[in-house]
Amino acid sequence: MSELSKTKEFRLQKLLEVSRLTIKTGNARSFIIDNKEFINTVVPSDFITLFDELIKQGYTIDELKKCSNKIINIFHIPIGNYTGLRPKPNSYLAVLEANNTKMESILNDIGTVFKIFNKQPDNEPAKSSLIKLFEKLYTFSKYYTVKENILFPAIEHSWPDYRCLQIMWSFHDDIKRNIKNILNGLKSGISNTKEFNRYIGDVFFNMLTIKFREEKILFPQILATITEQQLNKMAQESIELGLPFVQPKNNGNKNDEGNLLDGIANMGTGQLTVEQIKLIFNHLPVDITYVDENDTVQYFSTPKKRIFPRTAAIIGRQVSNCHPPESVHIVEQIVKSFKNGTKDHADFWIKMRGEFILIRYFAVRDKNNSYKGVIEVSQEVSGIKALEGEKRLLDW
Repeated sequence: MSELSKTKEFRLQKLLEVSRLTIKTGNARSFIIDNKEFINTVVPSDFITLFDELIKQGYTIDELKKCSNKIINIFHIPIGNYTGLRPKPNSYLAVLEANNTKMESILNDIGTVFKIFNKQPDNEPAKSSLIKLFEKLYTFSKYYTVKENILFPAIEHSWPDYRCLQIMWSFHDDIKRNIKNILNGLKSGISNTKEFNRYIGDVFFNMLTIKFREEKILFPQILATITEQQLNKMAQESIELGLPFVQPKNNGNKNDEGNLLDGIANMGTGQLTVEQIKLIFNHLPVDITYVDENDTVQYFSTPKKRIFPRTAAIIGRQVSNCHPPESVHIVEQIVKSFKNGTKDHADFWIKMRGEFILIRYFAVRDKNNSYKGVIEVSQEVSGIKALEGEKRLLDW
């Protein structure tokens, strides 16, 4: 082929051509026949750019999910044979791959038992084994949570063509939903065998396909574009969320917290200006008062609508002096239980001026579990208390 065929732009245009054909007609037989030589020229990163471009062009996630499976199937041989960067042993991505390997092992066990169950639907030991295996498989959803909350944000910061992640996220949701449907069927009775079998087939196909896409496309591109330091940071964050089967090694490195430089506070999970901190606290629909470990009032928020009156005169005051004599003993009892570690929170609710007020006290402790004070949070909850059913759509 010409030199032009080796350029990324040429490959992208050809991949867009086959993708549009697949979306429009449901198959790409004519393209495969006419482009046999081209198929072996693609590289894995082409598909990141391809699906990013298709999303920008306005194709729906449902269209792209169907299309992506067919496109990856067409090009799976050159993708699988491509020699890309590989994770170092015990590195963060190697740990993610180890979780994938464990997931695949569970799928293999399910496949063995399901063959028996499919022939003998009344086989109770087989059904019981399937329930345990699918419950174990469902714990793998922790892996998807880590990807969505740690890996994806890092990619969005580093790649201009990150939008393909939306497709993968939707597949995650499909997998979790289908595993729940399978477990419901096994526990409550399978009313539609064809549908039940389709759920299982979809789980197997999607989980193994995502594993292939991660290890052959996503992870090599991460290694080429994201620093080892960033990956180590993600590993520590993943320990906090928890992976399903294999955990990263804890290197003890944590974000420095509490530093204030040029008006910017490092909060550990982000950096905020003092003004932003004030705005956040004052826009929460709750009254917040903080009393330190010496029982001294140090802070209160000023939301648009306060429940209990507060003025700056309260700052520096002993908390025992902020309550009437009839109720101060209750506050003192709460603080005492927080200090000695027997309790961590206390809740009260009262009716006042036609409103239903929830008052909550929370012990504040540092990373060494040392007592650092108490937070009082008060909120008018009449509207929350009256909620029923579900609201999933915006109805402004």
